[in-house]
Amino acid sequence: MPERFEMVMPLRWSDQDLNGHINNARIVTLMEEARVVWLNTKAAAEGLDSFQCPKVVASLNVEYIRPVSYGPELTLVLDISRIGNGSFTVRHTGIQQGATAFTGTTTLVPLDPQSNRPRKLTPTETAYLARYAETASVAG
Repeated sequence: MPERFEMVMPLRWSDQDLNGHINNARIVTLMEEARVVWLNTKAAAEGLDSFQCPKVVASLNVEYIRPVSYGPELTLVLDISRIGNGSFTVRHTGIQQGATAFTGTTTLVPLDPQSNRPRKLTPTETAYLARYAETASVAG
């Protein structure tokens, strides 16, 4: 069974739109904030600090299933849907009041900190990501 990263996300009153729901653009920011805590902080605490180096978003997709409301706790669950040689895809699931409110994927490309150019994932990074993948296989 793969691991999952879960984080309760703080919602701010100012995150709401005119309809009283959390704004769709703010959902993308919440996804990013959870991803940063997972890859930059949690991974570093486990001895993998290379994810603190720059990464760029190559692709982002969000499916809004139901509105997210201010007030009830919002939990983001993250795992890995794909591991490539020089990129990986994070799957995000937003859960509020026991129901999925949105799902999304973000494909990230790690950069070399000196050249600021794309680089390949290291074996250690691939192993860390594989712990959170449905299968441990690495896509090309």
